[in-house]
Amino acid sequence: MKSDSGRGEMRERLSQAAGGEMEAATRTVYTHTYIFRSSVWLASRRSLISALLRLNLPFQPGRYFFNTPGATMASEGHQDVEDSIPVDVPTAGIIIIGDELLKGQTQDTNTYFLTRHLHSFGVKVKRVSVIPDDVQTIADEVAQFSKQFTFVLTSGGIGPTHDDITFEGVAAAFGETVHPHPKLVQFIGAYFKTDDLSSPAMKMAHIPKSAVLHYGDSKTKSIISQYPIISVKNVTIFPGVPHLLERAFGLLGKKLFHRPGVEFCVGVLYLTTDEVSIASMLNETVAKFPSVSFGSYPKLFHSYYKTKITMESLDADVLAAAEQHLRSKLPGGFVIDYKEDTVTSPWEYIDKLLLSSPSLQEPVEETLNILKQCYDQYRAEEICICYNGGKDCLAVLHIVNAMMQRNFPNTKLQAVYITEKNAFPQVTKFVQESINRYNLDCEILPGPMKVALFKLLEKRPKIKAVIMGTRQGDPYSDTLEFFSPTDKDWPPMMRVSAILNWKYNNVWDFIRGLYLPYCNLYDRGYTSLGSQDNTLPNPFLETRDRIGQVTYLPAYLLKDHHMERKGRISSKH
Repeated sequence: MKSDSGRGEMRERLSQAAGGEMEAATRTVYTHTYIFRSSVWLASRRSLISALLRLNLPFQPGRYFFNTPGATMASEGHQDVEDSIPVDVPTAGIIIIGDELLKGQTQDTNTYFLTRHLHSFGVKVKRVSVIPDDVQTIADEVAQFSKQFTFVLTSGGIGPTHDDITFEGVAAAFGETVHPHPKLVQFIGAYFKTDDLSSPAMKMAHIPKSAVLHYGDSKTKSIISQYPIISVKNVTIFPGVPHLLERAFGLLGKKLFHRPGVEFCVGVLYLTTDEVSIASMLNETVAKFPSVSFGSYPKLFHSYYKTKITMESLDADVLAAAEQHLRSKLPGGFVIDYKEDTVTSPWEYIDKLLLSSPSLQEPVEETLNILKQCYDQYRAEEICICYNGGKDCLAVLHIVNAMMQRNFPNTKLQAVYITEKNAFPQVTKFVQESINRYNLDCEILPGPMKVALFKLLEKRPKIKAVIMGTRQGDPYSDTLEFFSPTDKDWPPMMRVSAILNWKYNNVWDFIRGLYLPYCNLYDRGYTSLGSQDNTLPNPFLETRDRIGQVTYLPAYLLKDHHMERKGRISSKH
């Protein structure tokens, strides 16, 4: 079986020298699942669904390109989407090979990786196919793809076992057979101490007769791979193990697939309304700019936007004109300046936010001053942030992380997440996402807090200060100052309350002004998060939907900030 660890190790050993840095890829990620061809430009989403059903095509919301060069509304003559792609734009087809994928035993990540990087090289991926380990099936698919696309990339089926038959299938696609290649025989023989051509290891030396060997190299690390990537005509054969494929593509991808001067220009608009509301405006823009490919992607439960519009063209000026035209058609307030990542380079966005939001300048500057005092008094390894996934902790985490990036770029921020019984699963999930997003060195310890902090000091005895997300009005906050030592019967630590004076609206203005991801419970009317035992949606956010059912406005719309904790049912709160 392909999941056998022994074979994975063998592949790993063969490709040890293939390590290297991934070529810097453009940050824009632009993928699609289906290209929809129609003889009629569809004027509404209902028409789209109906047409798909008539053509027996699967419907998947938000996964269609709209582009009909030369077409008009309800015209009978048409030009397929492919015709809008100039002949000099290279195309690609990807063939993912493996029974385990078709059985649901392994999750495919190679498709996402390959499509993302090929697109950054200016290659239009036209089709992705997942097929079983069968020589004839591989041969047929490779032969068909080879005729249709500029590049064909296969993934999987390379190794020493019975079901590793990709080389045989590719050879058969071109009427060839496999044979032992002298260079590979020499390398594998020396590496595995064998000269038996029928041994499992030597199976990887048997490649199609017309195959070309590509040895990757990394200029930054002066590495040259010893086991090559094999290609036959326009077909390049990659391993199926994700980290091996990514390593090989990093060394060879740009060399094999990038054509200078052919790159896609991509624009993105984030809208606060649904697709139906802007369909006519989008359709009119598509008809006006036939050389631009448009994509519309709904987001049903996003904290900031409801529709993402993507635009793609080989001509930057045409793309800019198309974007400006669409913007001019949309009502004011529909387009927001949403940023998908304000964590990687935090200061750029924090500075812009403070310039545009004067009410945040004083609280943020005060917090920065408190944190500076903290880091002046304690070393980075002596400081930890107590993080629970709530809005207040998120705000202070983002600022602390920004300071760490500036002052200690090579040091991970220490954190502790103290769990409680019957926690909301949404909170637990969001905390883990935050740990990953901010690259935290986090201890996860069961509560209560006092016990957890004692345990924290046992595991990390250097910690002397804990940064908290406490604000005035929180339980037990009435005696707190910016720096407050713990009580005598508690673990000896300095509690640093860096946002102690922040108001409810300050927190939300900061979070939403930076487009920070936050726990989705806040969008369901929860304004203060505890456990499922003591927390309900805030009754002051209760409203009714179109059919009269009770629902709740998001937390940031709470008008009376003194009612923040009215969703808590504990007597202490």
